[in-house]
Amino acid sequence: MESVTELLQQLVRIPSVNPDGDPGTDQCGEEALATWLGEFLTSHGFSVTLEEVHPGRPNLIARCPGDSSSRSRPRILLGPHLDTVGVGGMTIDPFGAEIRDGRLWGRGASDTKGSMAAMIWSLIANRERLADLPVAVDFVAFMSEESDQWGSKHFAREHGHEYEFAIAGEPTGLDLVHVTKGSLWVTLHCTGLSGHASQPELGDNAIMKLVRALGPLESELGARLAEFTHPVLGKATLNVGLIGGGTRANIIPDRASAEIDIRFPPSLVEESSAREFLDAFLSERGFAFTVSGPAENPPMEVPAGNEWITRIRSLQPRSRLVGAPWFSDAAHLNNGGLPAICLGPGSIRQAHTKDEFIKIADLEEGADYFTSLIAGFQEP
Repeated sequence: MESVTELLQQLVRIPSVNPDGDPGTDQCGEEALATWLGEFLTSHGFSVTLEEVHPGRPNLIARCPGDSSSRSRPRILLGPHLDTVGVGGMTIDPFGAEIRDGRLWGRGASDTKGSMAAMIWSLIANRERLADLPVAVDFVAFMSEESDQWGSKHFAREHGHEYEFAIAGEPTGLDLVHVTKGSLWVTLHCTGLSGHASQPELGDNAIMKLVRALGPLESELGARLAEFTHPVLGKATLNVGLIGGGTRANIIPDRASAEIDIRFPPSLVEESSAREFLDAFLSERGFAFTVSGPAENPPMEVPAGNEWITRIRSLQPRSRLVGAPWFSDAAHLNNGGLPAICLGPGSIRQAHTKDEFIKIADLEEGADYFTSLIAGFQEP
C-alpha cells in the first residue's frame, strides 16, 4: 500500500455488511474483512487472533509488537468496527471505492472504515517504535456494531480487564466524544376485536386505539423525559418511528403496534434501567400497551479529567471534548468497565447515507493525527 487512501479503497472493496434488518446484498458478515486485516497486520509484526463471536462473525484482536512474558506495560487499543449498514437504495457503487471530487465514495468510507484505515496506517507508520513504547497500542476491530453490538460486549467481558483505555473509531471530525446518550427501542402493542368493516360498532379497532393513545403518550412521556437533562447532551427525547396493524381494509383490526426510540442522558438510568422507567410510567398513567422487544444501549460519560483524555489532548490540542446523541461500541466498553471514547476522521453526517463518502483531505489528516499521537506516547 502506497497511501492511506489506497488502504481505505481496499477496505471498502471488501463487503462487510451487517446481515440484520435489510442488508440489500447477499455479501454480508465481517469474516472476509477480518481475514484480510489479519493477514495484513500479521505481515507487519502484529500477533493476530480472530475470535468468533457468532458463527462466521469474528472480532479481530491484533497485539502490537514487543510483548513478552517478562514485560508489563499499560495497554490501550484503537477499535473501529468491521461491519457497515446495508446498501439498499444507494446511488453509488457501494463497494467501488471510487475517487472523485477529492472524495472516496462507498459504504463504510465514513462509518467507519475511514477511521480504520487512519488507525492502521498510523500503526504501520510507527511500526519501528511500537515494541519500545512505554504503552502497548493494540488494534481491535469489532463485529456487529451496527446491530446489537455483540462484538464490543463480548470483548469487554473477555478482555476489557487487559486494557486501560480504548479509542473507538467513529467519524467525529477528530474531536473526542466522551459522553453519549443511551437508547431504548421497544414495540408497543394494542389489541382489539376483529369483525366485518360494515359493522365497526361490533368490533374494537386496535389501530384507532393505538392512534388515540400515541398523542397523549408523546406529550406526557415527552414531558417526563425532558426532566432528565445533561449540560452537554441536553434532554431525553422520544420518537415514534414505525406503526403497523390490520390485515385489510374491510376487516376491523384486532392488533396494532408502534415502535419507539427513547434517547437519554446518564441521569435517567441512575436508579433503574430505561425499560424499568418506561414500564413504571405506562403503569402509572394507565396506558393500555403491552411492551415487547426491548433493546437498550447504555449512555456513557468518561470524565474530562481521565488521565488518557488529558494525555491525548496534551499531544493533540486541536481536539475538542464533545458529546453526541448517538451510541457506539464505546458505550458498551465503558459499561463493561473499560473507559472508552470515540475518535476518528470524517463527518457523522455522511454515515449511512445513500452516497456515503469521506473527504480524502480528512482521511489524510486522520492518519497524520493518529501517527503523531502514537509517536507522542514515546514520552511517559
